[in-house]
Formats: sequence, C-alpha cells, structure tokens
Amino acid sequence: KQWYQRRVRVKGGGACQLQEKVVAAAARRMVVIADYRKKSAQLGQQWDKGIPIEVVPMAFVPVINKLREFGLDPVLRMAAKKAGPVVTDNGNFVLDAKFSAPHNWDLLETKLCRTPGVVETGLFVGMADTAYFGMEDGSVEVTHRPPTVQDLSRS
Repeated sequence: KQWYQRRVRVKGGGACQLQEKVVAAAARRMVVIADYRKKSAQLGQQWDKGIPIEVVPMAFVPVINKLREFGLDPVLRMAAKKAGPVVTDNGNFVLDAKFSAPHNWDLLETKLCRTPGVVETGLFVGMADTAYFGMEDGSVEVTHRPPTVQDLSRS
C-alpha cells in the first residue's frame, strides 16, 4: 500500500498481512513493484488508513487499549458487504491503527508483535531488497537497500 524511503512498507489493506509476511520472510529476495502514488517521504503520507494489525478475536479490546498506550488510534475494521468486522482467512479480526507522528518503526513493530493477541502487523520493516516505481512520466525509479553485514560476509 505504501513504501517509505527508509524501506518501511505498509501492506494488508486486503487483510492478508500474515500470509504476505510469511511469503516475504521465506523469499531469498523481496522486490516491490508499485506506481508513484505508493512512494512517500513519510509513512502515512499516501496511505492514511493506518497500520493493519491482525488480532485474535477474543483479544481485540485489550489490544486496542495497548495500542493506544503506544500512541496509536486503533479501529476495528468493519466489513463493507456484510454485518460485522472483517475476518481474515485465519479467522482473526483486523485493527487499523492510525498514527499522527513518525515512529521508530522497527521498535513499534517489535512492541506490536510482543502484544498478546496480536497475530501479525502490516508493517514490513527492512524486508524489501529493491523497489521499482513506475513514475507518472513513464520512467522507472529504482531504490535498493544498502548492503548489510551479512551481505558483505557472503562476498
């Protein structure tokens, strides 16, 4: 949904963040292909619905309370064409956690994943190796992650 220049990505608008993250983590390389509207200087600039967070149904209220302590404004995502909340393929609910200020995304991801009842988040922190953006003028802009210590040791 959105790519922030520091290689932080928000995905999960379709409520599949767990499955998407499992696939991304299992891949040798993660490549993002998007149009110019997905690129931003700050996370939340283009995607204003917040961070999608998959939660166990029995825990959604305590998780909402904990997310508020983290400075987020969570809302239970409601279904558009049926009564009740969106239910993931895994039988869980989705919270959309809006934020008003930049965060240390790596730290926030860790705090969210350590919250009992959270299954997974739509924050993809540092997972992508390369991003290709189709720009409005038809050109392609490419962003690569800087090499890591592990990359250098493989050389």
